[in-house]
Amino acid sequence: MVERKNGNNHNGLTEEDEKRIRKAFENKDWNEIKTENSWLVFKVMSEFVEGFEKLAKIGPCVSIFGSARTKENEPYYKMAVEIAAKLVRHGYGVITGGGPGIMEAGNRGAHSENGKSVGLNIDLPFEQHNNPYIDPDKLLNFDYFFVRKVMFVKYAQGFIVMPGGFGTLDEMFEAITLIQTKKIGAFPIILVGKDYWQGLFDWIRDVLLKNNNINEEDLDLITLVDTPEEAVNAIDEFYAQFHLSPNF
Repeated sequence: MVERKNGNNHNGLTEEDEKRIRKAFENKDWNEIKTENSWLVFKVMSEFVEGFEKLAKIGPCVSIFGSARTKENEPYYKMAVEIAAKLVRHGYGVITGGGPGIMEAGNRGAHSENGKSVGLNIDLPFEQHNNPYIDPDKLLNFDYFFVRKVMFVKYAQGFIVMPGGFGTLDEMFEAITLIQTKKIGAFPIILVGKDYWQGLFDWIRDVLLKNNNINEEDLDLITLVDTPEEAVNAIDEFYAQFHLSPNF
């Protein structure tokens, strides 16, 4: 019997974790499989339909990714507010994950300038609740990360990536991969905070590129900046080369 402490076993797994793992090995009859999967398909479809209906006419927007754990008094929170406000003043709406931290800062900045403020909230057992700066008609709630990520990418004309954790990395690399494989257009991906991101960028260049796992031009998909002005200017400069402005 595995010894437990505070509800966890020696591997740090909770009883709920163990139940999920054991369930994956259960044999199910065809009726159980069909019933369970049918309801899953309908739930996924409903999330896609609601997302498409609410976001189809929002106009040019920039998705802002970043940590839910960043506090209001921290520098990157304040930078995210300023970036979002500048984006609105330059004609863009803002899309975030709808939660606290950097997401709240992005919506807050957009809201402060009366811009479009979109929140794609995800139902999580911890740290996620929608923030109060989202336009009421532009708040969507998701159960599935993959549906939510489609919305992040499908309706954004650029990506601002603030410091964050696994979720931020997941969203960032999703966008990079879709651009690299030409599944979406080569929209700008701006990483804010050179001190935070430089080590990752160096690893991509020195390890991935050195081992021929990416092409040298793939490095150009990422732009590192340090200030709100640089971040927004990078978005503007990208579209200026196509003679496009946010009212396109």
